[in-house]
Amino acid sequence: MKSDALVIIPTYNEKENIEAIIRATFNQEKVFHVLVVDDNSPDGTAAIVERLQTEFPNRLFIEKRMGKNGLGTAYIHGFKWALSKKYDYIIEMDADFSHDPNDLIRLYDECATNGADVAIGSRYSVGVNVVNWPMSRVLLSYLASKYVRLITQIPIYDTTAGFVCYKRNVLETIQFDKVKFVGYAFQIEMKYKAWKHQFNIKEVSVIFTDRVLGKSKLSKGIIKEAVFGVIKMRINGLPK
Repeated sequence: MKSDALVIIPTYNEKENIEAIIRATFNQEKVFHVLVVDDNSPDGTAAIVERLQTEFPNRLFIEKRMGKNGLGTAYIHGFKWALSKKYDYIIEMDADFSHDPNDLIRLYDECATNGADVAIGSRYSVGVNVVNWPMSRVLLSYLASKYVRLITQIPIYDTTAGFVCYKRNVLETIQFDKVKFVGYAFQIEMKYKAWKHQFNIKEVSVIFTDRVLGKSKLSKGIIKEAVFGVIKMRINGLPK
């Protein structure tokens, strides 16, 4: 089945979640294709995807990388693949069900029907919509987005969101070789670049649910990159 929309799912040790998230994506009323970008997961995540490819031919794809090189580089790898295959809408989504596959159509419609160039699945555009996080984690995430908004002046409530739909012309415009960040700050930088290019960015309110299975990839190094990276981004000005 053909589709104009690709969902990119980066993975590292997601064997508990990967089959379920793929099936949930393919159970949507709209036809989506899925690209898994796996960073050489030692737990066999890639093998599960390859098994499922026989069940979902020409809808499920995998790109295997040799090392664990960061979320940002995984997405850029996926973006380049998507552009080469001529998809019109490219969506970022986590493997762990923190992003609800049932919201995929809402992000897609915001771009395909309602005129957005970038649609963000936003936890903070209407209150705080986070489930199962400890309060310390909620505050860290919420205040991080507030901090980014304050420093950069970008008019987005959830600047660190990782559930995002891009129209292909946005990704064609952003120069990936000039992207500076690979971790948590990658999501901030992509939104900042899209805003600087004056693309129409809309936030779609979603409920974010913390993972039940597997381990979080958030680390102190990733947080540090975001905190200090945003200051550098604002002071130096990023190339578009």
